Amino acid sequence: MTEWFNSLHAGQQFALFSLLKIVIAVFAVVLPLVAYSVVAERRISAWIQDRVGPNRVGPWGLLQPAADGLKFILKEDFTPAYVRKVYFWLAPAVSMVPALMTLAVIPFGTNIGDQRAVISDLNVGILYTFGIVSLSVYGIVLAGYASNSKYPFLGGIRSSAQMISYEIAMGMSVVPVFMLVGELNLTKVVEYQASGAWLIFKQPLAFVIFLIAAFAETNRLPFDMPESESELVGGYHTEYSSMKFALFFLGEYAAMIAVSAMMVVLFLGGWTLPFAGLNETASTLGIGLLQVGIFIGKLLLFMGLFIWVRWMLPRFRYDQLMDLGWKRFVPLALANIVVTALYLYFTVTK
Repeated sequence: MTEWFNSLHAGQQFALFSLLKIVIAVFAVVLPLVAYSVVAERRISAWIQDRVGPNRVGPWGLLQPAADGLKFILKEDFTPAYVRKVYFWLAPAVSMVPALMTLAVIPFGTNIGDQRAVISDLNVGILYTFGIVSLSVYGIVLAGYASNSKYPFLGGIRSSAQMISYEIAMGMSVVPVFMLVGELNLTKVVEYQASGAWLIFKQPLAFVIFLIAAFAETNRLPFDMPESESELVGGYHTEYSSMKFALFFLGEYAAMIAVSAMMVVLFLGGWTLPFAGLNETASTLGIGLLQVGIFIGKLLLFMGLFIWVRWMLPRFRYDQLMDLGWKRFVPLALANIVVTALYLYFTVTK
């Protein structure tokens, strides 16, 4: 490794160090967000149900993630004898990794000092995002298959059907966004909104479809059919314990952060604010950090929405879930594409 690094010229070494810095910075922000999303979920649910919630570990329960992590590490990592072991061990990692990989193309700001606030500014960022997001279903399907038990298997089947159905609607919902912007680069999408109105006002139907499909993609209530504790015990992770179960648990929250970040970029102007004078490239470290703070603030609003909806709405029946995806959202998304195309034809080409 040292010989390979020394063989690089100075420019390549600098680019590699810059990439490592931004990767470390993103993980330093995202992993605590994942941990404290769990605390927020427990505190908000306690508030809704008039309970106390976690308040014993540290001031106001702020050290609860450390206690939970220690508990998972110390629990017995039990593997049932009848499972398909290789797939059983692989499934939790396959469930966790895609959500983190999606963050590679999310622009959190313009610059932080001399460093771009995005790991990889791909020109086809949205295609990369949907390609990676579609892999997360394999972790759940693998868990259901590898557990060799009826309840996890049913959860895996439900998950595959649900994610395929709502991925179509989600993918079609963003087509009008890129028809308006004319770019697949996510940074360009934010810059387009910085010079005009946020796309939530230009494409409200696309936003609603994407938002509801995001609930289905992350298996959150009212779309938690793959887990469905009252029917399937725990669904695809029924047979899991210790850190394997923790990876599924953390993967769900990492996926929530990833889709929330996507909605902030696509519909809420990313790091921009109207009339705030922060929409241009950051000229100082302070402005760069402020842009990242604005982005994270918007992201936290969506995380709060995910948590609030879970504790306020009942679960759909499975036939209702599929009916909503195929008979409502897919036709609406198609109609939105046609209307946007006609609008652009008569306003831009004339």
